[in-house]
Amino acid sequence: MLWAGRSAMEIAAAVRQGEVAATAVIEEHFEVIAERDPRVGAFRRVREQAVEEARAVQERRDLSELPLAGVPVAVKDNLEVAGEATRLGSAVTADAPASRDHETVARLRAAGAVVIGLTNLPELALVAFGDSPYGTVRNPWDRSRTAGGSSSGSAAAVAAVMAPIALGNDGMGSLRIPAACCGVLALKPGAGLVPPPTDDWRGLSANGPIAVHAADLALMLSVLAADPSLAEAWRSGRRIEARRPMLRSVWAGDDGVWEPPPPHDSPEPFDLRVAYAPQPLPAGLPMDSEFRAAVRGAAETLRVAGHTIVERDGRLPAWLGPATIATWLCRAADTVTTLTSPDGTPPAGTAGSPPAGEARLERRTRALARAGRVLARLGLDGRRGRDRWAGYGADRWFGDADVLITPTLAAIPPRADRWGERGLARNLLANVGYAPATGPWNMCGWPAMTVPVATHSSGLPIGVQLVAPPGGEPHLLGLAAQLQAAHPPIRPPGFS
Repeated sequence: MLWAGRSAMEIAAAVRQGEVAATAVIEEHFEVIAERDPRVGAFRRVREQAVEEARAVQERRDLSELPLAGVPVAVKDNLEVAGEATRLGSAVTADAPASRDHETVARLRAAGAVVIGLTNLPELALVAFGDSPYGTVRNPWDRSRTAGGSSSGSAAAVAAVMAPIALGNDGMGSLRIPAACCGVLALKPGAGLVPPPTDDWRGLSANGPIAVHAADLALMLSVLAADPSLAEAWRSGRRIEARRPMLRSVWAGDDGVWEPPPPHDSPEPFDLRVAYAPQPLPAGLPMDSEFRAAVRGAAETLRVAGHTIVERDGRLPAWLGPATIATWLCRAADTVTTLTSPDGTPPAGTAGSPPAGEARLERRTRALARAGRVLARLGLDGRRGRDRWAGYGADRWFGDADVLITPTLAAIPPRADRWGERGLARNLLANVGYAPATGPWNMCGWPAMTVPVATHSSGLPIGVQLVAPPGGEPHLLGLAAQLQAAHPPIRPPGFS
């Protein structure tokens, strides 16, 4: 392989400079997908027309100015791609093609990226697993284990070297959980930075990037946010404006300019106050000892890099967990109702009743929706807890740190079974048991990301979660680059 496995920045630079044709890059990635995806199941659809779209990129007059020129990108199948059906991991959804790209997809295309395929997810993106009527996404590190969810296929595609970058979204951890399972980077932006999904779960869900390298993650985030100053944030932990003659920006309405940093540059020193919490979960929720050790190791790495490190002994408030679960279930009920009711609401006189079309959904999806409706009828929809946490609770618990480090997961990923055929109790216990640490940061809309830093005794990767107050994305990117400098990315066995 010449180009599969290269960073997005390397591919884009080579295409811009005429070292390789964008079509050759796409065709090589097709070959890799054909060989590897039968083992992983990351893609619902591989887009053969991507070759023609790459040829169109190659012929653009502004090719030399495109930050993602010819870069293949995998897109989660709950985001509209023009000409493609958006199936949301469900057989119930219509097969009519989308008339236009979602804004995030449009921005990636404007920057020169080529949508190579649509990736699998659990039905309606409701859980942290990767199974759906379209198949089961398997973890490239251990194919008996789930790739996580709900951006399952996007994370698995990047980990298995089938795409250098991918687009997903995160409603209660749906970017960070699969990225941690698969040993790659993912960042959930803070509220308002990136255009949200069409169904944004009342502000809980955010679109964001998945990549192997911090520099690629920063570059992709800068495109998604239409903010060129984020492209170099991985180097110094802050937004950096243009400092030398650069290329004209591709972002509409932007008079700035842009130039990629050298692909093998190292992050620069900078100083933050970083708190670490090896066990932030309330009493009763266990945390794998190796995950706790990885958090301590990441904190020590950042101490050596020059940051002020403090340990956080306190645990998240006990009331936050039930509020987060209730919020999740009620949003699941909203999503199901919107999908299966003609006008997006239950029929008149049947408030709280399931819509007629719901019977065709998976057992798990129906169970989540039923639970959400019961909670809503009882007034236990999590709204008060969310308002309390977003209004002052998160800020008070976070304290005076610039960034907080916690484990991303609490246990290794569960088995890659057909969880969609199981009921509410088994899915809730499995989801909460292995991935309870991400949802709180959706509840308050703060930016958060996962960074792989170690390997578990099971052979699976270990990710640590970095969280920052609003506007802290540059800090997260800068720390991720420093952690990667000390703990370079590794590929799953058999997927180098």
